[in-house]
Amino acid sequence: MPLQLADPSGAKRSNLAFALRSLPRDRREDAFTFYAFCRAVDDIADDPGRSSSEKNRLLGVWKSALETAQGLPRPLSTLIERRNLDPRLLHEILLGVEMDIEPRHYATYEDLRAYCWRVACAVGLVSIRIFGCTDPASTTYAEHLGQALQLTNILRDVGEDAALGRIYLPIADLRLFRVSEESLLAGNPGGDFPGLMHYEATRARELFQKARQALPRSDARALIPAEAMRAIYEKILQRMTTDHFRVFQKRYRVPLWQKLLLLGQSIARR
Repeated sequence: MPLQLADPSGAKRSNLAFALRSLPRDRREDAFTFYAFCRAVDDIADDPGRSSSEKNRLLGVWKSALETAQGLPRPLSTLIERRNLDPRLLHEILLGVEMDIEPRHYATYEDLRAYCWRVACAVGLVSIRIFGCTDPASTTYAEHLGQALQLTNILRDVGEDAALGRIYLPIADLRLFRVSEESLLAGNPGGDFPGLMHYEATRARELFQKARQALPRSDARALIPAEAMRAIYEKILQRMTTDHFRVFQKRYRVPLWQKLLLLGQSIARR
């Protein structure tokens, strides 16, 4: 069966759609093509109807296609050529997706950062090429922002991930705040769970700040979509913090009107 991209319509109803509104149409469509690749490989890892061996096999087919530049869906191969994308970054994304096939624990924050680099920073580094960035400092920006976005996602999804048997919070940090893996997976975390979440949120805020400081003026216009995502996810982080991280009781979102406002502010600042 030939490799296929996912339907990008889901992205066009997501936070990403708002963030991409400032891009020229051709770059916006390229960004959706890249999303369709990310969604396709992510869906393989998350598919409950496939065995782990089948998931690994299918991701191996994607890896081989990237290495040989043979058998890729035409829109993706065209995108790689037109935007001069580094296939090794797409390969890193595949390695990150593979890490989600079986629930695993991350012993330390540094272990988690390695995972985040693959599933978020590599995505950001591809995205800045699609956006048209040329300043080398945009690489630093993308790496800090990718870590911040992924850590915020992890904090927001603690409850949902626990229901699937997944724990992304570093085990060393759980120990520090006396939160057992068993209580987390049971949906009733003990110890100082709020303290743990505030501790990780501080890391995310510092990463957002580093991204803001690294933002190169020469690429500011091209990075409006990334800045819009930063604003949306910083708002999510703020809401979780002020609401004492009730992530087992609710999912934190930013309403449509506020997304539009944040996008407008991102555009106005450039």
